[in-house]
Amino acid sequence: MDNYLVDTHTHINYIEEKSPEEIVQNACKNGVKKLVVPAACAKDFDEVIKLCNNFENVYGYLGIHPEELNDWSDEIYEKIKNIVKENKKIVGIGEIGLDYYWDKSNIEKQKEIFIKQIKLANDLNLPINVHSREAFQDSLQILKENNKCSNVIMHCFSGSVEFAKECIKEGMYIALGGVVTFKNAIKAKEVAKIVPIDRLLLETDSPYMAPTPFRGKINQPAYLKFVAEEIAKLKQIPFDEVVENTTNNAKRILRI
Repeated sequence: MDNYLVDTHTHINYIEEKSPEEIVQNACKNGVKKLVVPAACAKDFDEVIKLCNNFENVYGYLGIHPEELNDWSDEIYEKIKNIVKENKKIVGIGEIGLDYYWDKSNIEKQKEIFIKQIKLANDLNLPINVHSREAFQDSLQILKENNKCSNVIMHCFSGSVEFAKECIKEGMYIALGGVVTFKNAIKAKEVAKIVPIDRLLLETDSPYMAPTPFRGKINQPAYLKFVAEEIAKLKQIPFDEVVENTTNNAKRILRI
């Protein structure tokens, strides 16, 4: 196909079964020509930077995931700022946010560090890649109160149609992945139908949540086309229209 796909969120450094070279080659063969790799913790930083430097079509986000709060420090804040100044392939702050699924004992600390990283993104004029799990309204409220200028990507969106509409009203982008292909993922399918095409991004979140027909197996960016195909079917629009628009959205937001 003439157009190409952008995987806006893939942890290829976590895919142990294949080499980075093989993963990137497989992606390109399947029309996925650009990949964005997020950091979740401080030890990911060097791996993300190495991938960005080694592959022309790989970009990165830097940030501290809400499950990795102990990694956060003033030194990390300064380290991210310095890396961004030196490496133009770091295109966003992420993945950051709130996660109440596993542990609700540290909610206030999660909020504090989320706000600090939002301000960091604003200072650097970079988009924000948001992880929000069972914390939808708190995430939205914090973004509304603290985000001054950064584009917001709601990564691996798992909220309701109503919450999606709230996010879109605030100018945010909705990123959908393999879950939308699952037969029983009614909520994700309804969200895919209502998100305007100019607010939609695609991702795999690999190695997690492989789309049908690979559900339960190790995910990789090469499988992104199955997400695009399902969204095209749900929206009743051509596959190429999904590809062209989601890629243009990614290029515009991430400046890649």
